[in-house]
Amino acid sequence: MVMCLLTNRIDVQANSRERDNGKGDNAPKQVAIVIDDFGNDMLGTEDMLKLPIKITVAVMPFMPTTKRDAEDAFHLGHDVLVHLPMEPVHGKKEWLGPGAITTDLSDAEIRRRVEAAIDDVPHAVGMNNHMGSKATADARVMKIVLGVCRERNLFFLDSRTTYKTVIPDLASKLDVTLLSNDVFLDDQYTTSHIMKQLGLLRKHLLTEVNCIAIGHVGPPGKKTAAAISRIIPELTATGAEFVVSSQLLDSLARDKQILP
Repeated sequence: MVMCLLTNRIDVQANSRERDNGKGDNAPKQVAIVIDDFGNDMLGTEDMLKLPIKITVAVMPFMPTTKRDAEDAFHLGHDVLVHLPMEPVHGKKEWLGPGAITTDLSDAEIRRRVEAAIDDVPHAVGMNNHMGSKATADARVMKIVLGVCRERNLFFLDSRTTYKTVIPDLASKLDVTLLSNDVFLDDQYTTSHIMKQLGLLRKHLLTEVNCIAIGHVGPPGKKTAAAISRIIPELTATGAEFVVSSQLLDSLARDKQILP
């Protein structure tokens, strides 16, 4: 599933989307692979950490292997994100895990839970949402979440689980650094689907300078790791480089442009 993007930001509030129009044609394309759902010793955890590229590891707080997974990822040179559980429109609350952000919470409780989640995940440089199709469409909730990110100097990666997301608009108003998902790799758990989604990643790079793709440990974990391994030589042969998500922020800061 390709998630829609807002492309007309003037700074690092969204992914840089400079077209191949003669500007920066020699710059390498950048691919940031984000793997969600670390923290519970899920299937594929070791496979993902052993990939021969830098990845971004999104770790759920308050889980049995939260700290171990975050420490392992950090020492391997990967980025660590707080994978914050957030209320979906559909789905069971038990799927969220402890400390979830739901729309019925008070402002004070939302803040408390976000701060506690950040404190529980060592080495985090940013945050993204676990599920969250309901919460990320709620301006009251997201204003608090993004405000804490700004206070703690974390960027936010919008997983784009709903087209109704209020995050881009609020991030701009609150001056919170924002990245956005481009492709979900394994929303279906078959190898054929994962390879098809990686094909969308390749297609995306034909016109864009970078791509953020989200996969998961858990049920599709080993298949997703194997599929990523297959595509690494092909993409690197084209000159693309695999980067941690925070490296995209560096390039965006260098490439600020004033749009008409």
